[in-house]
Amino acid sequence: MLDMTTKELQSRYVKPEEALRLGIVSGWYTTKISGTFVTGPHATQAEATLKIKELNPPPVPVAKRNMGAAHSTPVVAK
Repeated sequence: MLDMTTKELQSRYVKPEEALRLGIVSGWYTTKISGTFVTGPHATQAEATLKIKELNPPPVPVAKRNMGAAHSTPVVAK
C-alpha cells in the first residue's frame, strides 16, 4: 500500500536524459513534494493528475455536532 500521509502530490515530467540517469522510463510521474516518486510513468500529464485525485481524494465533509440547547443561540420571535 502506498503511504499517502503527505497531503500534497504533484505531477512531474521526467525527460529522457534524466530518465536514463535515474534508470527509469521517461514520462509523467506523480511525486511527493519532497521529490519521491509515487506512481508512473503515465503517458500524459492528465493521467498523472487523475492518479493524484484518485490517491488524494478531497476530504469528506463532517457533519456539525448538535451541542444541545445549552449551547444554541436563542431564537427571538418577531
